[in-house]
Amino acid sequence: MGYQPIHNYGIIGNMYTTALVGLNGAIDWFCFPAHDSPSIFAALLDAQKGGHFKITPMTDEATFKQFYWSGTNVLITRFLTPDGIGEITDFMPVGIKDQELGYQWLVRRLQVIRGSMDFRMECNPAFNYARDQHQTKIGSFGAVFHSPALSLGLATDMPLEQWGSGVAANFTLNSGETAVFVLQQVEPDGGFGLPVSQLQADALFKRTVEYWRRWLSQCTYKGRWREVVERSALVLKLLTYEPTGAIIASPTCSLPEMIGGERNWDYRYTWIRDAAFTVYALLRLGFTEEACKFMGWIDCRCHDRNPDGSLQIMYGIDGRKDVKEEILEHLEGYEGSSPVRIGNAAYQQLQLDIYGELMDSVYIYNKYVAPIWYDLWTELRDLVNWVCDNWQKQDQGVWEIRGKEQSFVYSKLMCWVAVDRGLRLADKRSFPADRQRWVLVRDQIYEDIMSQGWNPSRQAFMQYYGSSSLDAANLVMPLVFFVSPIDPRILSTIDAINQSPEQGGLVYNSLVYRYNVENSPDGLTGDEGTFNLCTFWLVEALARAGTVDSSRLDQARLLFEDMLGHANHLGLFAEETDLSGKALGNFPLALTHLSLISAAYNLDRTLDGKD
Repeated sequence: MGYQPIHNYGIIGNMYTTALVGLNGAIDWFCFPAHDSPSIFAALLDAQKGGHFKITPMTDEATFKQFYWSGTNVLITRFLTPDGIGEITDFMPVGIKDQELGYQWLVRRLQVIRGSMDFRMECNPAFNYARDQHQTKIGSFGAVFHSPALSLGLATDMPLEQWGSGVAANFTLNSGETAVFVLQQVEPDGGFGLPVSQLQADALFKRTVEYWRRWLSQCTYKGRWREVVERSALVLKLLTYEPTGAIIASPTCSLPEMIGGERNWDYRYTWIRDAAFTVYALLRLGFTEEACKFMGWIDCRCHDRNPDGSLQIMYGIDGRKDVKEEILEHLEGYEGSSPVRIGNAAYQQLQLDIYGELMDSVYIYNKYVAPIWYDLWTELRDLVNWVCDNWQKQDQGVWEIRGKEQSFVYSKLMCWVAVDRGLRLADKRSFPADRQRWVLVRDQIYEDIMSQGWNPSRQAFMQYYGSSSLDAANLVMPLVFFVSPIDPRILSTIDAINQSPEQGGLVYNSLVYRYNVENSPDGLTGDEGTFNLCTFWLVEALARAGTVDSSRLDQARLLFEDMLGHANHLGLFAEETDLSGKALGNFPLALTHLSLISAAYNLDRTLDGKD
C-alpha cells in the first residue's frame, strides 16, 4: 500500500471519536474509543505498519466517487466498474443510548447496486500506534483482536481467513446483495461481539441519518453558501467530545505541513483559542447546545488554573493538563515525513492571546445564549486581572513558534480584547470589577500596539515589536473591533499582506501564508504551506472594508469563492494547502472550517447591505 493524498479522505464519527475513509475504501486513521486515544488504524502515518480496514473491488478498472448522504455525516464511497456498481456506507451510529452499544460501533455496509462485483476486505488493526501485539481469533460471526489494553470484534457473516496479524475475505456480491461489517469493542475474555444483520444495519443507518438531519435543522444560516456552511458545521460537530463538551482542533496527528519536513504536530486536543472560535462560529448558525456544553468545560478549566493564576493554552479532551509530547520513531510518517509526534509540548508555552479569544466567546455567549453566572464571573475577573499584570510579557504567539519569545502584535491585540470584553461584561451585567484599572490597562495596550506594532516605513502592522515582517493574524484587528474596518492603517496592512511573497506580501492567488518563515525564524527548519484560516480572515477583513469601498467587497467575494475551490471533493479543508492545491497538515481542521463559517456569514450580510 502507498499513501493516498490527504485530500482523498472523508470523515465519519460519533462525537467520541472519528475515522478517516479514503476514496479507495480504506479506513487509514481511527483512534478508539476517544479522539485522543491510541490509534487502531494508522496507515496514514505508516502505510506498512500502521494498520488499515479496507474494502475495495478486485479490479484495476474501478473508478471511485465519494459523497455524504445529504445533511449528514454518513459517508458513501462508490465503486464504478464495467461489470457493476457497488458502494460502502460508512458511519458511526449516533443518537442511540450507550446501553444499546450505539457509540461503540463503526458500521461498514457494502452493497452492489447493479451487476456483479468481486471484493476484497482487509482488517488489520495495529493497536497503540502499532506498538502493541495482538492475538487474532476467527469464529462463526467474525473475528476478535485481543491486545493488552483493548479488544475489538469484527462482526460479519462473511467467511474470514487469517491474513498476517489481521483477517481478510474475498467474496462476490450480486445486484441487491449486501455485506455488513461492524467493528466494536468486546470484553478481553469475551466472544465475537454481536452479529449484525442487514436489517439492523439499515435501522442504525436510518436512526443516524435522522439524528444528523434533526441536528442540522437548527441551522439559521440561509445565505448564498448554505451547503458549504452546513458541511463545515457538521465537521465542527464531529470534533466535539460528548462527555465534556470539549472541541478538538483536528482528529489527526503528525500530518506534515510540508512533505518530508519536521512540522508535524498532534492536534487531537482542545485549544482554548480554537474552541472559543468554534463556539463563536456555531452560535452564528444557531447551535446553542454546543456553546452551553463548552461553557461548562471552560468553567471547569477556570476553576483549575495554574498556580500563578493563568490557564494552559490547551488541554486533553477530559480536561487533563499533561499532554506530554512523544516521538514515535518506529513509524515513518506520512510519505516519510518524520518525526511522528503524539502529545504536544506547546501545552507548556505562554500564549497570551488565548485570554482574548476566551473572553470574546464568553461575551458572545452571554449576549446571545444565556447570562453567565457569578461564580464563573469571579474566575473570569481573576483572568482579566492576570492579563493586566502580564500583558507586557513576550510569548510564543498564536503560531506556537518554537524559537525565541517575542512581543507579538496579535498577542497584545488579544490581551486588549480580553480586558475590553471584561469591561463590557461587567457593565452589561453590573458585575463587580476593578473598572478603573481595566480601562487604564486597555488604553495602554491600545497605544502600545499603535506605537510599537506599527511600522511606518512598511505602512503595516508587523508580526512583533521591532520586526519588519508581516503576519496574517493581524487581519483579525477589524474583526474584533480593535480598529475600524476602514482605518487607513488596517487598509494599508491588508494591501501589504495581499501581495505576492516576491513583492513582500503573503498571498499567492487566494492562498495566504501565516508569515514568511525565511524572514521570521520560528525555531524549525523547512517551509510550510499556505494557511487556509488566513485566507478566510483576509476575506472577512476585505468584506468589512467593503461596506464603504465596493471594490474591496467584490475582491472579498472573488477570493472566498476561489478558496472554496481548494476544498476536497467532500467540502473538507485541511490545515494548509500547497501551491499545487494539495492538502497539507492535519485534516480536517476546526480553525479552517470555523473561519469559513464566519467569513461566509459576514460576507453574506455585507452583500445584502445588512452591515
